[in-house]
Amino acid sequence: MIYILNIETSTKNCSVSIAQNGKNIAIKEMANEGYSHAEFLHVFIEKLLEENGLKTKDLHAIAVSQGPGSYTGLRIGVSAAKGLCFAVDIPLIAVETLTVLAHQVHMQNGLIIPMIDARRMEVYSAIFNSKLEKTRGVEAQILDETTFSDINETIYILGDCQEKIKTVLTDKKFVFLEDNIFPSAKEMSALSFEKYKNNDFVDVAYFEPYYLKDFMVTKSTK
Repeated sequence: MIYILNIETSTKNCSVSIAQNGKNIAIKEMANEGYSHAEFLHVFIEKLLEENGLKTKDLHAIAVSQGPGSYTGLRIGVSAAKGLCFAVDIPLIAVETLTVLAHQVHMQNGLIIPMIDARRMEVYSAIFNSKLEKTRGVEAQILDETTFSDINETIYILGDCQEKIKTVLTDKKFVFLEDNIFPSAKEMSALSFEKYKNNDFVDVAYFEPYYLKDFMVTKSTK
C-alpha cells in the first residue's frame, strides 16, 4: 500500500488529504478569509495521521500544490511539505494547482478553464479539454470583454474569482461553476499517485513554488 499525504494551500482553502494507492481515505480542509494556513495546516496533518492510525514514517511521499496562487499560502504549504520529506527521508511531489482545480469537473464536451484570483481583473488560468488534457499552459491574464473571443465552444469556468469576471465575460458560451471555487487536496490524490509511479519527484532542497509573478509588497496607507 502506497500512502501519500497531499497538501493544498494555494488559495484561502487549507486542505490536506491522505491517499492510499491514489484513492482518498481522509481529508480535512477549511476555507478561511484570513488565510490561517500557518495555524491549521500542521494540526490537520497531525489529526489525519492519528485518526487513520498512521505515522509520518508510514508515508511514502508528500505531494504539494505548486502554484500559482497566494504567495503566503504556497510558502506555508511547500515549507511544511519539505520539512516532512526531510524528517522521514521520502520524496516530494509537486502538482500544478490549476490542474488540481480542473479535475473537479467532468464534462462531455466544451473547454474547462480553471482560474485563480490575482489582482484587479487579473487571473491565473489554463485551458483543458473535456478529457482534462491541457490545451493551453498556465498564464497570468488580464480579462476583458474580448477574452476568449476566438473560442466558439462552451467554456466552463471555475475558481475563486467568478464574481468579478462575470462582469466582463458575459457571452452565453460561458458557464460558471459556482460550486467549484477552491482547489482541494482530494483531487490531488490520483494525480500525485501517477507521479509517484513514474518517479516524477522534485528536489526537496531546491524546489520553489510556482508564483508566476513576482511577489509585490504594497505600502501602508496609515
